[in-house]
Amino acid sequence: MAEDFRTPSHLPLFPIALRMAAHRITALLAVVCAVLGGAALITGTGVLAESGLRSQLPPGRLGGADIVVAADQEYHPDGDLPLALPERARVPSSLIDGLSGLPGVMAVVGDLGFPAALVDARGGLVPTDDDPVAAGHGWSSTKLLARPRVTGRAPAGEDEIAVPAATGLRIGDRVQAVAGGRPAVRCRVVAVVDAPGAGVYFADATAVRLAGRDGAHRYDLIGLRTEPGTGERVADAVRDRVAGTGLTVRTGADIGETVAPGAGTARSLLILLAGSLGGIVLLITGFVTAGALGVSIAGQRRDLALMRAVGATPRQIRRLAAVQSTTVAAVALAPGVALGYLLAGRFHDMLADRGVLPPELPLTVSPLPAFVTVLLLALTVQISARGAAWRTSRMPATEAVAESRSEPRKTSKGRTLTGVLLIAAACALSVTPLLTRTVIGASATSIAGIVAAIGLALCGPALVRTAGAAAVRRLRPGTSAPTWLALANVRAYALRVAAVVSPLAMAVVFVLTYTLAQTTVLAATAQDTRTGTLAQYRLSAPALGGLPADTGNAVRKLPGVRSAAPVGSTTVVWPYEMFGEPDVESVPALVATPEAAGVLDPGVREGGLVGLTGATVAVSSEVAGSRDAGLGRRIRLVLGDGTRTEARVAAVYDRGLGFGSLIVSGDLMVGHTTSGLTQSLLVRTDGTATAARALADLTTSRPGLALERTSGTASGGKQDTPPEVWINLATIVVLLGYLLLSIANKLVAATAQRRTEIAALRLVGTTPRQIRAMMRREAAVIAAAALVSGLLLSALPLALLGQGFLDRPWPTGPAWLLPAVAATIVTTAFLTIELPTRQALRTSPADAIRAT
Repeated sequence: MAEDFRTPSHLPLFPIALRMAAHRITALLAVVCAVLGGAALITGTGVLAESGLRSQLPPGRLGGADIVVAADQEYHPDGDLPLALPERARVPSSLIDGLSGLPGVMAVVGDLGFPAALVDARGGLVPTDDDPVAAGHGWSSTKLLARPRVTGRAPAGEDEIAVPAATGLRIGDRVQAVAGGRPAVRCRVVAVVDAPGAGVYFADATAVRLAGRDGAHRYDLIGLRTEPGTGERVADAVRDRVAGTGLTVRTGADIGETVAPGAGTARSLLILLAGSLGGIVLLITGFVTAGALGVSIAGQRRDLALMRAVGATPRQIRRLAAVQSTTVAAVALAPGVALGYLLAGRFHDMLADRGVLPPELPLTVSPLPAFVTVLLLALTVQISARGAAWRTSRMPATEAVAESRSEPRKTSKGRTLTGVLLIAAACALSVTPLLTRTVIGASATSIAGIVAAIGLALCGPALVRTAGAAAVRRLRPGTSAPTWLALANVRAYALRVAAVVSPLAMAVVFVLTYTLAQTTVLAATAQDTRTGTLAQYRLSAPALGGLPADTGNAVRKLPGVRSAAPVGSTTVVWPYEMFGEPDVESVPALVATPEAAGVLDPGVREGGLVGLTGATVAVSSEVAGSRDAGLGRRIRLVLGDGTRTEARVAAVYDRGLGFGSLIVSGDLMVGHTTSGLTQSLLVRTDGTATAARALADLTTSRPGLALERTSGTASGGKQDTPPEVWINLATIVVLLGYLLLSIANKLVAATAQRRTEIAALRLVGTTPRQIRAMMRREAAVIAAAALVSGLLLSALPLALLGQGFLDRPWPTGPAWLLPAVAATIVTTAFLTIELPTRQALRTSPADAIRAT
């Protein structure tokens, strides 16, 4: 290699980097695993984010339309991403006449949807592919289907319907139709429609009556069929016609956005998921990658020092480290990115299986996430590699060679101070759950834990050296040689030990804070809803699109029924000011009436639920103070269909976790929901068997009704595990697997680099058995230090979380979690140190020293 150093200013860095890498395969494998896992996680998160921004739904039952005019189902705050509006907004009926006269228009169809379901002769529901909330349509809507195969004729009377082919019904069959919340009507099938997204079709006049829309805003949307080759010209003319009205004009692939207003909500969820995952993924990926590079370059300090001795400049040393690390990282990027796309697909499937996303919402696959991943990881690798080689490159050549076999005697004061400040900042962040009893407040717990773990990584060498020195001073004269050697190594190689302890401690902190934050929030939510739900039963009709209109009166007449109140859910946009700056939030809201006071107790501290009449709301105390929404104040809201309104605060309540930040009055939501029907009825009885039997009999006598115990949920639903829990569980498993794999590789690499040290001990008389005992004691010290530091860093955030959410200084969670974490850490530490040690002992001491 002497020829390579004749002109130090023009060193061939790439060949030298490859030669050095060939002798450090084990350490570089840790870098490969760190980059591969990081690339997979960042790419998968990027695919989710891009899908949330660009994914497009299939056109479904609007596949035959060339142009669709619909209301804008998004709220557009200044300087921020749009917020989805989940309730269907209507379009002016008069627009049809204006669009019909445009050149190139073949047909203009006003489409409306309303709740509809079919009941067979045995009282069972006939399955259809359409959402029952808007399964009913007028016959003219069949013109918007893509290449429909229609058998039969158009419905003419109120007792005639057309059904989708998926029902299996035939022309002439008799079936009961439950539509628009009205009693079931026996109808005859006069047509069968075979097309994607086909629903139940009525005569146009009958559909308007069942939908209850005789006003100026009758239709959900307007579809246009155009002559061939005129689509773009007609679309431009339509845009000019509706300019300034708040309506949108969709063509081509964008038409799928208008089929169901909830599609925007699903995409917004993907953006929120990607945003929440992105921060923790980037933190952990950067931490693990930097740690792996630190171990790799630390093993090459002697080579780098020798290059300094023969004339290489500090800048060349840093460039060499960066070139080598970038070359190794490049090997892992391609498979890591490919794995990220697969990971995003599996995550999407899990969300669809859990009902979080509509299955028809596809992922958007493009090179953009891969490009961003390569850019971020390349930057991380460059900075980490140059940072790891900084000290060796800046030292005088002779001092660098002298220190290449040992560690600096003093740790960096700046590094230690930065670590202490980060831990202090994490402690301050841990107070958040005491200030705000919300999901956002709970999320600060896991972030505080990770920040504290990063602080530990920075100040860890100083702590390890201090603790190691204290332990060595207290050793008794009769202490065994392996124990003495193990503790002496801990003291002398504090950087090496801290580099291993820190990621293990981060794994402990991550699992405990992330998992227990979720379980504590769930427990607090269940406690709120269990305490605040007075009703024992919930009556609903999801298969009918909503409860029939006379259900409430029928239930109230039953023996033993004390109270029955309609409830539902929606989403509203709440603009407000925070610290004098405008802000906006999309808020899930409970819809209730004054009767809710008999079935719900959200912990009202001011006002009362009986005041929920007209344009009124009830507000959680957690947000009432910060948003100037106290009792009697008026707040601005944007309802789920985009209607802007003002509402007076009629009550302030404490149980915001169980009942949400906002409860809106049923009067306020009249005419502003997609179905217009009551979603469910909460029923409070005297607790007798007579009342329970009466409710069961009523449910059985009316097809489509479903009765269930409230089980302590605000809406009276089942105690199913919320989908966000499965999302977080999957996140924890994937990130923990990445952490442990990277940590294991890092430990193996760090142990393998000690071949010379092990060989030197054998040459001075240390037996292989003593060396194995020494390494096991080091593994025990590492595992104990990681567990203790991880528990200490987690203790304060979790204690404050428990105090804020459960009024006790500890969280709630599975009893097996801590023992499982301890067993995993101990097993990882022992196996990844024991196995490389045994491998090193198979090589003779002379060969090991000669190979270095």
